[in-house]
Amino acid sequence: MTSRFFSVRRAIVGACTLVSMLALLPAQASSYDDYFKAVKLDDASAVENLLRRGFDPNTIEEERGDTGLILALREKSMAVVKALLKSPRLNLEARTGNGDNALMIAAFSANREAVDLLLAKGAAVNRDSWTPLHYAAAGGDTGIAKLLLDRQAKLDARSPNGTTPVMMAARGGHIMMVKLLLDAGADATLKNELGMTAIDFAKEGGHTDIVEGLTYRLKRAGKL
Repeated sequence: MTSRFFSVRRAIVGACTLVSMLALLPAQASSYDDYFKAVKLDDASAVENLLRRGFDPNTIEEERGDTGLILALREKSMAVVKALLKSPRLNLEARTGNGDNALMIAAFSANREAVDLLLAKGAAVNRDSWTPLHYAAAGGDTGIAKLLLDRQAKLDARSPNGTTPVMMAARGGHIMMVKLLLDAGADATLKNELGMTAIDFAKEGGHTDIVEGLTYRLKRAGKL
């Protein structure tokens, strides 16, 4: 009799638990939709309210694989960026599917305010693979590059295929970025896995002014 009683009780408790979990699903789905909608609309108060209710700020958006912070940077939702940076649960180094993180996105999009905020919160300047300096070089913002260099960003950081920041700057046609990196000590003689140097990248992009400038500097230094 006792055994049967406890079996029935367990069944009842289990059924109630299942009902409770199912009841939470719509609320969770609603919070997910509300969160990413608020991020896109730069609605910081809505984001803060969801975080107070326990919503995970590191939740991934299914469409692109972005966290709320990375999506906010893409959308230039700076009020939301500031709200998220206040959360102690935020993972600054969370990556998208292709490995980008928040500082890299901010550097590439020339968002100086976001770069300042992320660095102040302790975002990592150096990492294996592509780095924020690669992205700053590709984006062409020398002010952001200087911020990263002031925090000991590796000048000749190597991407998985050996590409360096100065190669990215040369490819993008950013002559002032190339000059900044060279003046800071970047090695323009390095080659990536395809055997390409910064000069080759500039040639590929059709940036003859950079080709001429790099050639002149390398010849003057006896490296060409």
